[in-house]
Amino acid sequence: MADLDPEQLDRYSRHVIMDDVGPEGQAALLDARVLVVGAGGLGAPVLQYLAAAGVGTLGIVDDDVVERSNLQRQVIHGDADVGRPKVDSAREFVADLNPDVTVETHEARLDADNADDLIADYDLVVDASDNFATRFLVSDACTLAGVPFSHGAIYRFEGQVTTFSGDGPCYRCLFPEAPPEGAVPDCAEAGVLGVLPGTIGNIQATEVVKLILGEGETLEGRLLVYDASGMSFEEVPVAPRSDCPVCGDEPAIDAVAEASYEGRCSLSD
Repeated sequence: MADLDPEQLDRYSRHVIMDDVGPEGQAALLDARVLVVGAGGLGAPVLQYLAAAGVGTLGIVDDDVVERSNLQRQVIHGDADVGRPKVDSAREFVADLNPDVTVETHEARLDADNADDLIADYDLVVDASDNFATRFLVSDACTLAGVPFSHGAIYRFEGQVTTFSGDGPCYRCLFPEAPPEGAVPDCAEAGVLGVLPGTIGNIQATEVVKLILGEGETLEGRLLVYDASGMSFEEVPVAPRSDCPVCGDEPAIDAVAEASYEGRCSLSD
């Protein structure tokens, strides 16, 4: 059945019996290459569930080390991992969960010098970063390359998630400019509910699986806003902007090197 071996048929049996997935869909998941930018609060559930689903190659970009304060929400890291690079503990977690998955680690910060080369190696990108600079960089690089990506962000009790196809609209259509540096406090200053990134990260993982399978309706053109305190979801339409500097009628940016990606003003994880 679509070249799945007996162990894989057993592992993914609940997928295989679904008409919308089946052995062919599972084979597509195993063939897929997904880059996850950030192995923190959002990246943790994304990696956990994409690995469990059998996404065959997961790239992880992160230059940070595990801190004890991360463990309240970053569920793929443990107390014994404190002080270790997050890419290393994330790789070990995935290997223990699913030996079918190949993990490619990139212990670096995504920047204008490496973004194009990294993204070119993958079919889809998950933006699980913790700052506006990286979000704009992911959006610009993916939009210019035509690579679909999932965006997620969290703050205290609130989260947001959407999907961009790479053909527009893009993140700059939603947020033309980042707020001034320091205008939005990070989680070290404002805090974040520990379970919140699980909700948003799992929605991001769901979007990725649907895109790989070509099934269902994604969040393209819709920003899903989640309020954990009031337990409510709201949809905000996202439309292309004709004046967008990347995907607009007269784009001013046609390479990531032409834009500035400085600062860490953030809806942080």
